[in-house]
Amino acid sequence: MEIRDLLSKPVWQMTGEEFIFLNRHALQGSETKPAQPAADKDKKYVYGIGGIARLFGCSIPTANRIKKSGRIDRAITQIGRKIIVDADMALELAGRKSGGRR
Repeated sequence: MEIRDLLSKPVWQMTGEEFIFLNRHALQGSETKPAQPAADKDKKYVYGIGGIARLFGCSIPTANRIKKSGRIDRAITQIGRKIIVDADMALELAGRKSGGRR
């Protein structure tokens, strides 16, 4: 059986043997390619004060205080009224302890 002939043939005209052969050939081709996780490379963003509140699980006034405190400033990009926050970086920055009581 020739792969090119089977690929050009409609499925409804194939015999069971031809269909299984084509299916096995397709599965062998997918096993040779390593799967790369795309989720690790994608950055996650939240938008606005409401997004910060959802990210930290707090109220909107508390999210506003977190933003104004300056702890997560490196994770925030603000253009006019639009606020974009890199979620992973903000969580990392908020988790770090800096200073403290004197």
